[in-house]
Amino acid sequence: MSEQSVEVPTDQGPGRLSWVVGDDPKGVLLLGGGHSGQVRTVDLDALARALPAHGWVVARFEFGWRVAGKKVGPRPPASDPAWEAAVAEVGRRWPGLPLVTGGRSAGARIACRTWTPDLAGVLALSFPLHPPGKPEASRAAEMEPVGVPMLLVSGARDPFGSPAEFADALARTQGGPRNLIVVPGATHSFPAAASGKVVAAAEEFLTPLLG
Repeated sequence: MSEQSVEVPTDQGPGRLSWVVGDDPKGVLLLGGGHSGQVRTVDLDALARALPAHGWVVARFEFGWRVAGKKVGPRPPASDPAWEAAVAEVGRRWPGLPLVTGGRSAGARIACRTWTPDLAGVLALSFPLHPPGKPEASRAAEMEPVGVPMLLVSGARDPFGSPAEFADALARTQGGPRNLIVVPGATHSFPAAASGKVVAAAEEFLTPLLG
């Protein structure tokens, strides 16, 4: 399987949509990066290697500011329209296939803010529930409107939200069915040794969404 890419026009300049696809695609997973816009991370790379063999196109989107060489993007939600342009491009390329959006950290927040009822689900890796040391500045409200199945995968030692804080936030929010998988020993980033657990959790979540 080789990676392909295409330029996507956005209000932030041209972004880059890259994807890996197997022989018989049945669904599409679109992923975004964190605060730096980096999409070549342990977890996203592991998903791109494993999931195409299970029927998923794994696409990753780099925002225009990242493609232009900037290290940090604008404050949220300024990148949401560019992400929506990437979602629209995916829909044009793979019409009719179930689409799951998501990403890691800031990318997970964007996927939650921009969810639509026609999505099959949302995959949120290391969703930053609050800034480190500031639990009062909760971002749980960004998750609440999501009305499709959602999986959150979070490190047991993530300073952006502990398992107990996530459990409490999820108990207080409405929305569609959602589940939390905790990766032992991990912080906000997942070590290479944890990639198998991340992939297994994603596969278990995604497989029923193929219909």
